[in-house]
Amino acid sequence: MFKIKETIFVKSVVDQKDRPGPNLPEFAFAGRSNVGKSSLINCLVNRSNFAHVSKSPGKTRTINYYKINNIFYLVDLPGYGFARISKEEKKSWQKMIENYLVRNPLLETVFVLIDSKVGLKDSDLELFEWLHFHAIPFKAILTKSDRVNRNSQEKLISELVAILKSGDRKQIIVFSVKTRQGRDEILADIVRKLEDKPIPGLNS
Repeated sequence: MFKIKETIFVKSVVDQKDRPGPNLPEFAFAGRSNVGKSSLINCLVNRSNFAHVSKSPGKTRTINYYKINNIFYLVDLPGYGFARISKEEKKSWQKMIENYLVRNPLLETVFVLIDSKVGLKDSDLELFEWLHFHAIPFKAILTKSDRVNRNSQEKLISELVAILKSGDRKQIIVFSVKTRQGRDEILADIVRKLEDKPIPGLNS
């Protein structure tokens, strides 16, 4: 099993010209505000206060880079779907995120987080369609799975499978910070993407 031994918050950026070095593979996390991106990152690295968890939706307004074992980055993207901001700021966020996703040869996977309790929203569907159009690899993560019953979870999974049109449940990861369900699956998915790359220390 891959072990995370070193975690470093590198920097926050709003423009890709300011992205950190060195160039390493990147795994981005996207989702609606308050979906649990920071909590998921904290769970992955086994540090409770590594990525800041805000009680105020829409707080993350920058692209945040976290370097892991000096071999790849976890990237926390600004949450979308938060209503209490101006139209101008929404456009600015959208442009920032789109520039990151489209003009980024280092991007390996976008993990799109969906709140199991809230379910799919129009903004989630738009993001899936946009990622499909631009041929950007992604997986869906259903967060807060411990807060819904099994039937509700299965219904959401079936809905997602139909929407993603792949017919493959492996494109969906069920996750819970509380039970740590899905943590190893996410890390294993990252490692699979890195295995074919000449990265020193990957399996050490």
